[in-house]
Amino acid sequence: MSDALHTWLQGARRQAQQPPAQPRLPFLVAGHAVGSVAAGFWDEDGLWRALHGRLRRSEDERTGGPCWQLDVPADGVSDALNALASALRERGLCGPWRNEQLAVCNAAGERVGTVERGAVRVLGIATLAVHLVGLAPDGRMWVQRRALTKPNDPGRWDTLMGGMISAADSLPQALARETWEEAGLRVDQLQQVAHGGHVLFSRPSSEGGGRGYMLERIDWFRATVPEGMAPANQDGEVDEFALRSTGQLQAELAQDRFTLEAGLVMAAHWGL
Repeated sequence: MSDALHTWLQGARRQAQQPPAQPRLPFLVAGHAVGSVAAGFWDEDGLWRALHGRLRRSEDERTGGPCWQLDVPADGVSDALNALASALRERGLCGPWRNEQLAVCNAAGERVGTVERGAVRVLGIATLAVHLVGLAPDGRMWVQRRALTKPNDPGRWDTLMGGMISAADSLPQALARETWEEAGLRVDQLQQVAHGGHVLFSRPSSEGGGRGYMLERIDWFRATVPEGMAPANQDGEVDEFALRSTGQLQAELAQDRFTLEAGLVMAAHWGL
């Protein structure tokens, strides 16, 4: 590993694991700990009044101190969280609105509801994502340049495929759907498809006026794209694809041309 790549990798790992930029309190819904919010967040912009008294600050032995609780029936978690997401959006406190539902899980990993994707960072809700490292038969790697219209990391380079796992998808379903939408490839046509591992992120987010926090697990896969087959974007979110050798990729990583997520996934693929 070159000195430049070593320096980049050390910095990338520090970026991926950072404490919150400001104190946060646990956020409970229907008695389930599902996320966290910046201290004082609910006092801003009339959010307290918008929640019609269902939100209260309390002490909870499960969180070991003060927390915020949204009191709703167990079967009303999704409705309550999406109403909250709409209130955040009206006040400009959401991330990009996607009309996409993500799973909301409790501390035991059990799904208790769903919420609009744009609200997860502000509410400190953990998310799941999937990436695919696509290799050519000669060992070079397929990479994509993200469209300039993407809300996050526009124009930066990425793995062959990377995307969130929606509430409607299992991990294999998300792998198949995202691989088709981003690269126009069917997973069952690829060779040597295998789960490679996962990368964890916990870091401050700029969403919600800098009051968000990102908690994410990225499961990544590797596969070989057969000779004569090439990716072709289907959803308008990729500007171009390219084949790069390991040496080229590592030089470009050291120049910070890739997304942080893609860089750490590729480093894991190489065993760095």
